[in-house]
Amino acid sequence: MGIPRGVPPFILLRGNSASGKSTAARRLQRALPRGEVAVIGQDHVRRELLWEREQGQGDTIGLLEAMVRHCLGIGRITVLEGIFGAVRYHGMIERMLEAAPGAALVYYLDVSLPETLRRHSGKPIAGHVHGEVVASWYRPHDVLGVPGEQVLGEDLSEDQLVERILGDLSRVLAEPLTSPPSAP
Repeated sequence: MGIPRGVPPFILLRGNSASGKSTAARRLQRALPRGEVAVIGQDHVRRELLWEREQGQGDTIGLLEAMVRHCLGIGRITVLEGIFGAVRYHGMIERMLEAAPGAALVYYLDVSLPETLRRHSGKPIAGHVHGEVVASWYRPHDVLGVPGEQVLGEDLSEDQLVERILGDLSRVLAEPLTSPPSAP
């Protein structure tokens, strides 16, 4: 898919641990031309860059917002992926959606706890992050209720999930940009 130059879309992938967010984000990035897509992962920013816990005020929210603004500002399709629990991150996400210069695609990957635990058991971290810990993080159907939010279930395969998002992205990139009305 060739990406037309213009206003880049913002893509938000949310869901519980092991719902497929990071995998889908990486696959989207690799499906599109190199240098056109930025992927920003909540876990990387919070746990690796800032080495913060998910409590207190923290600096993660501010840094994520700045990174998204920057990447959209330099013309990159920007994919933000993470658990982003609705209680803690709703305000941040609303601000990002309001500030996004182009289209926004918002997805919540709604995966049941049994499926979450099954998927987690196959991850490299399963040996030191046990199922009980993952279960304690789990928030059922943690949707935001923002305009355009799409809730995608565990019935979608990884390939179907990526195809769905690429199809949506293709549609928003194909939409003509509208000019503001002329002054009388």
